[in-house]
Formats: sequence, structure tokens, C-alpha cells
Amino acid sequence: MGLTLNGIAQGYIADKITQLFKSNGVQNVLVNTGEISALGHAPDGADWKVTLGTADGQALTLRNAAVATSAPLGTTFDNAHTTGHIIDPRTGQTGGVWSQVSVVSKSAAVADGLSTAFCLMDKAEIGKAKGENTVYLR
Repeated sequence: MGLTLNGIAQGYIADKITQLFKSNGVQNVLVNTGEISALGHAPDGADWKVTLGTADGQALTLRNAAVATSAPLGTTFDNAHTTGHIIDPRTGQTGGVWSQVSVVSKSAAVADGLSTAFCLMDKAEIGKAKGENTVYLR
């Protein structure tokens, strides 16, 4: 038996910590709980630069936004690293369509939930469900 907080909790916690900073007068902070929430700007005044843990080092910038990344095999429960932590509720099986999905949203919790769900969806389904959020697929 294994339990992770990868489904939505990391994003929710990032939002709560960011809100705590904001309510205490902090205007610029980057919170990383495994999902990332960016308030304001980096120390140099530019947007916060975030690298998406990909082989090509793909980076994006954030300001008053959040990014969450999910990967079906990012956390595994077996020694062979073939049984991932994302379970398709339609089949009860682990897996996914994509090796990695990142979502940029105003909320880290929303980005976290969507990135997890989008791992199990095809491009057309994601297009219908993504709303104003930005999605990066691998």
C-alpha cells in the first residue's frame, strides 16, 4: 500500500502558503511544494523562471500564476518502476497517455488537479477541459 499527496494536495498547500505570505505583506515570493506558485516577480524584477524537469530543460516564466507537473511514472510503487501513482478511475489501472503534463493556472491546486487528470486524457479531451489554462504535453 502506498499513498502520495501528488493528486492535488501539493498545489493546495502551495496556494495556502502563497496566500499566507500575501496576507502578511509579502509581494514577491516563489513557493515550491512540488508544485510552484509565483507571487509578484523575482529579485531582479523579471518574471520567475521555472524549468519543467524535462531532458531539454524547457523553461517558462511565471508572475502571479502557478504551475503543476504530473507524470504517471514520476512516482512508482514497484522496484521495476512500471506501476505509477496515477490511476485511471475508468479502468482501475495505472498508466497514462502522456509521460508528463504541466499546467499553468492562477491556482496551484487547479493546475495540480488538471495536470493529474490530463495525464489520462487525449489531446481533444484536454482541449475541451483546459479552459484558460496553458498546458504543456510530453
